[in-house]
Amino acid sequence: MARPEKRRIDSGEESTGSSRTTPKGTKPGAKPGSSSPSRYTPPTVSAFDQPSPMWVPIVMFSLLGAGFLAIILNYTETLPHSPSGWYLLGGLVGILAGIVTATQLH
Repeated sequence: MARPEKRRIDSGEESTGSSRTTPKGTKPGAKPGSSSPSRYTPPTVSAFDQPSPMWVPIVMFSLLGAGFLAIILNYTETLPHSPSGWYLLGGLVGILAGIVTATQLH
C-alpha cells in the first residue's frame, strides 16, 4: 500500500509576516536585549521542606500511648469511677490528637 502524500498547511506567512512568537536567534528564558545566557537557579529550601523538630514525634507517640492507656485502664477498672464513658472519650481524643500530629510529621 502506498503512503499517502503529506499535506502542507498554509500558515498564512505571506499575509501576516512571520509566524514566530519570539525573535529569531533568541533562546527560551533569555531576557530580551541580554547577551549572556540565563543560568538555572535552583529553588530555595523553604521552612515547609525542612524535617520536623524532634518534639513532633515525641508528642505524637505520647498522645497515642496516653489514649491507648486511658482506654485499657478504663476497661480494667483501674481508674477511679471506672468504667466511665469520659475515660473512653478522653482516650479516643488522645488517639485522634496523635493521628493529627502524625500528619504534620516530615
